[in-house]
Amino acid sequence: MWHVGQRILVVDDDPTVSDVVCRYLRLAGFEVGMVADGAAALAVADRDAPDLVVLDLMLPGIDGLEVCRRLRARPHQIPIVMLTALGDEADRVLGLELGADDYLAKPFSPRELVLRVRSVLRRAGAEPAPAAAPMLVDGDLVLDTGRRLARLRGVELTLTVREFDLLAFFMRNPSRAFRRAELLERVWGWDFGDQSTVTVHVRRLREKLEDDPATPRRIVTVWGVGYRYEMAT
Repeated sequence: MWHVGQRILVVDDDPTVSDVVCRYLRLAGFEVGMVADGAAALAVADRDAPDLVVLDLMLPGIDGLEVCRRLRARPHQIPIVMLTALGDEADRVLGLELGADDYLAKPFSPRELVLRVRSVLRRAGAEPAPAAAPMLVDGDLVLDTGRRLARLRGVELTLTVREFDLLAFFMRNPSRAFRRAELLERVWGWDFGDQSTVTVHVRRLREKLEDDPATPRRIVTVWGVGYRYEMAT
């Protein structure tokens, strides 16, 4: 199943899409495995622990959203790039809420998919981290950016790649308001895209960080602008 390089599992029941995606990923130097349904995807993820999953939403049997949900319920957080139909905005948002790290709407450029995969892997720590990566501390919240670990009150948080990156960005830039478009560019590396991606990730971070997510104290909304991070100390 696997070829040479970092391991990517492609899950799509459309053989034309799968063949194109796999070909481009292999040309980019990745190991690539391919399955066509959700049950097989979960089995391969358990057996082989790929570095990243490219996951179509529309799958026979166990659909992509349920695969994402089950992968996110596991201790080892495998990065996920979702593939969605162009008009499936509600499913796309739900996928992000379930913990997908990125998404592309069909039809998409295979070259762009390769760039997104590389970006997510880089942010997930698949590339070596600097030897002296800084610790970010805000009261009882600690981020070890070298090991990509987050702890709140001594308890390790389960954060996706993008959630970790967004929180680290906020903590490095406290007390400053950022527009959603600016966060999309500086955290995701996109100069265009669906800004609801940022909204969903902020909501998920609040659920994990705030005592009362409805009245957040750390990640606050700046009406008409976007969001600001307020240090607890």
